[in-house]
Amino acid sequence: MDYKDHITVINNYPQDGVKFKDITTLMQNGEVYKQAIDDMTSFAAKQDIDIVVGPEARGFVVGCPIAYALGKGFVPVRKKGKLPRETVDEDYGLEYGKDSLSIHKDAIKPGQKVLITDDLLATGGTIKATVNLVKQLGGEVAGLAFLIELLYLNGRKGLDEYDIFSLIPFE
Repeated sequence: MDYKDHITVINNYPQDGVKFKDITTLMQNGEVYKQAIDDMTSFAAKQDIDIVVGPEARGFVVGCPIAYALGKGFVPVRKKGKLPRETVDEDYGLEYGKDSLSIHKDAIKPGQKVLITDDLLATGGTIKATVNLVKQLGGEVAGLAFLIELLYLNGRKGLDEYDIFSLIPFE
């Protein structure tokens, strides 16, 4: 299946020069969404994982159904201040400034094998911060899975040690 046919590209959003990849059109087609998740789950099943982790909000959209399909738990990574219990936090750089992500301090047990999922690998900032959170808790990153990868932004740089799967590459 050519999943690109189900991604809507919106020019100049959220700013001039950006070609935004909208996954909601893929998600609205139940058959296509199911097949995309099944394909990502096939990769995940080969990683011998204990748990799935995904950053908000779209990491939930792919991570939760993968975790469900594998009978594994799901751990949300949220923006700082959004989780109700004790957290560990990781600051990371954005194009203009910085942001911070959090994970519950008890979410990952030392030695657990973790699959990190997200809808998009762009520059890699969010994923690198998520990897660092998992490592702070003693987890082992077994793989990274993305619905879309923007190859021209080189988000894989610095993630070479991990097995990476991206379903829809954009050059």
